[in-house]
Amino acid sequence: MNDLTIRPAEATDLPAIVAMLADDPLGATRESPDDLTPYQDAYARIAADPHQHLVVAESAGRTVGTLQLTVIPGLSRRGATRTLIEAVRIHADARGTGLGTVLIEWAVEQSRTLGAELVQLTSDATRTDAHRFYERLGFTASHLGFKLDLR
Repeated sequence: MNDLTIRPAEATDLPAIVAMLADDPLGATRESPDDLTPYQDAYARIAADPHQHLVVAESAGRTVGTLQLTVIPGLSRRGATRTLIEAVRIHADARGTGLGTVLIEWAVEQSRTLGAELVQLTSDATRTDAHRFYERLGFTASHLGFKLDLR
């Protein structure tokens, strides 16, 4: 992937992003690539928020990866800013090429540039392969997360 480009996502990238979100057993149960309306609304909110950085990775004119980086100012840790990496996805054809590592390294470097003192990420408890991947990149499993569905 010598021609790899990581750039801000555009509205025209939504079909490829949503397809990657849906392309695994977990995503297949919660994403709906046939109806982009809710994703278009979400994209508009993300694009309008300067603390949100939704990016895609392109190679040979194809979207092959994506992630969202969120900047979170806070009071804890002596007023530290942190970033949160979410929705990391690699196209099935590009898995195993090192693209995931490149995307995470980009997010960590971008976090430094944005003044963050801590980078955190979320990963569903069932994604054990992803957990090993993040640990290889230096991340430490440090918290137990909880969710409350408000729908």
